Amino acid sequence: MMKSNSKHKIESELTAYCGLFCGDCIRYKCKGAKLAGELIAEFNLKNYSEYSKIKKENAAEFNHFESSLQLLTSISNFGCNIPCRAGGDGCGGNCKIIQCVKEKLIAGCWECPAYVNCPKFTFLKPFHGNGPLKNLKLIKKHGLENWETHREKCYTWE
Repeated sequence: MMKSNSKHKIESELTAYCGLFCGDCIRYKCKGAKLAGELIAEFNLKNYSEYSKIKKENAAEFNHFESSLQLLTSISNFGCNIPCRAGGDGCGGNCKIIQCVKEKLIAGCWECPAYVNCPKFTFLKPFHGNGPLKNLKLIKKHGLENWETHREKCYTWE
């Protein structure tokens, strides 16, 4: 069965420069980020910080309220709605892979002859292992529009 051109277009747009597939990413369109933001808003609306200061006298769990709020704030800022190839920030922050691809004026790392030994992939290893490099080989073999059904798992714990 042949996939539609629009599905190919969306899937190719969700292919990051490094070979990851944004559709598999925890950050991409993350419900957790939205929910964390809503929870923070609710806590602020009800002035929950003041409540927790009193409540912790009788419930030790509330001693961790402020640090939990910091974690929720981090999670609420964690989401990503724009893939890097469409102008997003990639894996959050100053991605050297994005900079390199743009400097070389290539579509992605799969077009670079040096990607196999590229040190810019080091920061991805703890989360993705060798998945990005394996995906780049798949993109070279199957093309940007047809590689996604062959892709590696996104995270090392999957």
